[in-house]
Amino acid sequence: MNPAKRHAIFSRLRAANPHPQTELEYSSPFELLVAVVLSAQATDVSVNKATRPLFAVANTPQAIYALGEEGLKHYIKTIGLFNSKAKHVISLCKDLIDKHAGEVPQRREALEALAGVGRKTANVVLNTAFGQPTIAVDTHIFRVANRINLAPGKNVDEVEKKLLKFVPQEFKQNAHHWLILHGRYTCVARKPKCGSCLIEDLCEYKQKAE
Repeated sequence: MNPAKRHAIFSRLRAANPHPQTELEYSSPFELLVAVVLSAQATDVSVNKATRPLFAVANTPQAIYALGEEGLKHYIKTIGLFNSKAKHVISLCKDLIDKHAGEVPQRREALEALAGVGRKTANVVLNTAFGQPTIAVDTHIFRVANRINLAPGKNVDEVEKKLLKFVPQEFKQNAHHWLILHGRYTCVARKPKCGSCLIEDLCEYKQKAE
């Protein structure tokens, strides 16, 4: 895919949605961090249903740590893998309290050193909470980048590197949100909705559906 086509794709995505937002509900960097950790292999809808009552009673590292693993499980038991996620979140809260005075760090290395936080989670927090032009590659973005030939790669790291290289600077801040929403609602896994896609004529997918 050539640079002009990439620019046109992001221009259209921006025109359709100038200020894209995450679908996870949060009101602080800490709430976002917890929500992203809980969202692994779960939908944003299911995470929001769990975090609304949780954050109403505990929305700081100290408050969630005070709940303990069992107390936290009570709120997140409707989310997949809730046992291991409860363990991660409690450890994460302890790390934040012990090493960062309860504040979410704004550096990648410090974020990735926290319990349960990998590169993708760090990228989401850096981008969404702190306005850094990172691109977190999840299952939707990986699929879209490969399917439309925007930034093909064999694994998420390869796709991320290519996106950072190929996405024009003016679109980098919001590229993650545009691509994830496009993959979630239009360029879906089983049968992409090509007929109603606003970038259909720019896409290089060979087996377009009607």
